[in-house]
Amino acid sequence: MLRIAVLDDFQSAAAEFADWSRLPEEAEVVSFADHVDDEDAVADRLAGFDVVVAMRERTPFPRSLLERLPELRLLVTTGARNAAIDVAAAADLGVPVCGTGAHPTGTVELTWALVLAVARHVPEEDAGLRAGGWQRTVGTDLAGATLGVVGLGRLGTRVARIGQAFGMDVVAWSQNLTAERATEAGVRRVERDDLFATADVVTVHLVLSDRTRGLVGRDELARMKPSAILVNTSRGPIVDEAALLRALSEGRIAGAGIDVYDREPLPADSPLRRSPRTVLTPHLGYVTRDTYRVFYGDAVEDVAAFLRGEPVRVIAPA
Repeated sequence: MLRIAVLDDFQSAAAEFADWSRLPEEAEVVSFADHVDDEDAVADRLAGFDVVVAMRERTPFPRSLLERLPELRLLVTTGARNAAIDVAAAADLGVPVCGTGAHPTGTVELTWALVLAVARHVPEEDAGLRAGGWQRTVGTDLAGATLGVVGLGRLGTRVARIGQAFGMDVVAWSQNLTAERATEAGVRRVERDDLFATADVVTVHLVLSDRTRGLVGRDELARMKPSAILVNTSRGPIVDEAALLRALSEGRIAGAGIDVYDREPLPADSPLRRSPRTVLTPHLGYVTRDTYRVFYGDAVEDVAAFLRGEPVRVIAPA
């Protein structure tokens, strides 16, 4: 029997959003709705499985883990890349790593949900109203304000367009962004220091790498206006979490909307859970019905194609 493990299926959504019956009748699909951190526990859980479907970067697959899974024949990750998988080690062990398509709008939409929730104090006002109160805060206008987009790629460009629709002045910076590329997107390129010093809303849309890890740190946060908002729907380690906590606790920025964290799921004792002026979501950027249809539907097709001996979407080692 072919055994397939679907990891970190927190909402038990894999069965709803893909037709697993397309696989051979002898295939057994086991979905795990909880997350396991310890490598020994992961190795024990996956012992005897031929195929693993991993959801984004929720469970790391370093060489040390892959070497403990001798029966593994195929590793599928949702999305086109997964920084938590040692693709080179998998290749050395003869295990192809496949990706899936994606649906790009979910993270963009959540970015604006967080911007608006922080700017208009939505969670606080909702809680106050339910407790019998009325109008406790004063919101911040977006029209006429400056939006600073850190990373003007596929997602950052979409975020910028929505900012323009709100009537915001949009500026952008990334290490490789040119003035010409910014102009094509209808925004102005500025230097990094200028972006953090002038933006009323700073939103991060970069790929996590050695170059971007900790890019938004103490100095960048210190340059921000006391009235400014930071939003991160990209990857947690791009923003220095300790520096952000200090800036929030000391009131040096007005607030933050955070969807991604250094460690996920966010530990129950994380100080971020108690931090003032924050709106926190549990990495929901890509968690939409249309995205899950693409992720899990393509994962099923990857497994089916692999079993038929047909080409699959193999991720090449970096």
